[in-house]
Amino acid sequence: MKQVTPELAYKIGLSIATMVGAKGHVNVGYDTRVTSPLLANSISSGLMAGGVDVFMLGIVPTPVLAYSNPKTGAKNGVVVTASHNPPSDNGIKCFGPDGMEYTVDLERELEEILFNKRYVYADWMNVGRIIYVPELLNNYIDDVVGRFQPKAPKCRPKVVIDCANGSASNVTPLVLRKLGLKVLSLNSHQDGFFPGRCPEPRPDALVDLAKLVVASGAVAGFAHDGDADRLSVIAEDGNCIYNDRIIAFFAKLKLEEKKGTIVTTIDTSFAIDEVVERLGGKVVRTKLGKTHEALKKIDNVILAGEPWKIIDPDWGLWVDGIYQAAVISKILVETGLKVSELFKDIPSYPQDRFSFRVPEELKNEITARIHNKMRTVFPNYESEWDFDGLRLNMPDKSWVLVRASGTEAKIRGYCEASNKKRLKEISEKLRKIMVEEISKYRVK
Repeated sequence: MKQVTPELAYKIGLSIATMVGAKGHVNVGYDTRVTSPLLANSISSGLMAGGVDVFMLGIVPTPVLAYSNPKTGAKNGVVVTASHNPPSDNGIKCFGPDGMEYTVDLERELEEILFNKRYVYADWMNVGRIIYVPELLNNYIDDVVGRFQPKAPKCRPKVVIDCANGSASNVTPLVLRKLGLKVLSLNSHQDGFFPGRCPEPRPDALVDLAKLVVASGAVAGFAHDGDADRLSVIAEDGNCIYNDRIIAFFAKLKLEEKKGTIVTTIDTSFAIDEVVERLGGKVVRTKLGKTHEALKKIDNVILAGEPWKIIDPDWGLWVDGIYQAAVISKILVETGLKVSELFKDIPSYPQDRFSFRVPEELKNEITARIHNKMRTVFPNYESEWDFDGLRLNMPDKSWVLVRASGTEAKIRGYCEASNKKRLKEISEKLRKIMVEEISKYRVK
């Protein structure tokens, strides 16, 4: 742990206590990583030193921590997790009283206190207490099951859930069983080394899940990341459902209830636009990792989603992979359909996503050079979006995007086209640009 240390965690806790005026309580939880209890206790010590009580949830999925804030009237919430990153990594996510992840403004307020050492210690008689509240996990499970209990069930379908040895290992399998499904679980014992697979639920990491879905005759497979804010879906034939199609599917469900705006990110498919426009809705795109901010800035947002991560304001203001699994499971029980049949009217366009490691200090400079080259190599683009990297949209609805990763020393490339031949053409061009520009710096 070179960047996230116990000392930093302590100071973040102390800074949050200062932010909330040394009043009330802050909820704290953590994932299964080996370093998570250490960092969670450091944060809790800082909060208590600043005069704030800590409600300690223990090991919980990130959605459960977010849910607990409005449930208990918390001033803030903190979860220690590196989400889909390797077991050696760790991080800290902060949430407001309504369960929404910190906005940029709140992040700046916290950083201003932290970096300028404006945190304030409570005197000895006013330090905070720590109160253990493991029952909040059961409250969440009961609320999810109660909210999405199937009506007039037609069948008891079989599904497979892969929890990546993460914090949902004792949650999602139980929720799905309570919703009336037969559940086979994979990598569903908690282990901070993630021995079953890498915690990012990308297709190449879900080979074992796909095989088990087919071999068991299951109608679907579900996969979480380490903290269960993400969900991947495997069809009954073992193929992975594109993440963008899942966003489009949830947009369809919401727009069939009421009209409104769907917020998504710069890297998502035009399939979402097709579905939303067909149902009379509107699509607004924003930066990756910032879809939650649109809930406060844009009127009538009925769904916010980026790959793997969906926010339904009618359920809560947080990303929730367990909620996604519950909604899809409810429909499977009520309809008797297989997953592929649920998505039959959602367009599917081939995509390619790839990344290249670069020195962190050169990441933005190299990305800027690639952007300049893109406009030359793809001169017939119809429009460009530059609010999070650079995306060029072509007249045939194909597009290319390059952006610097916000969490790793990588530059990421994205492509989509209406057919595989066109995808190969634009993907090869984009890869060539990226390799050429990155190689210039490697020579140096």
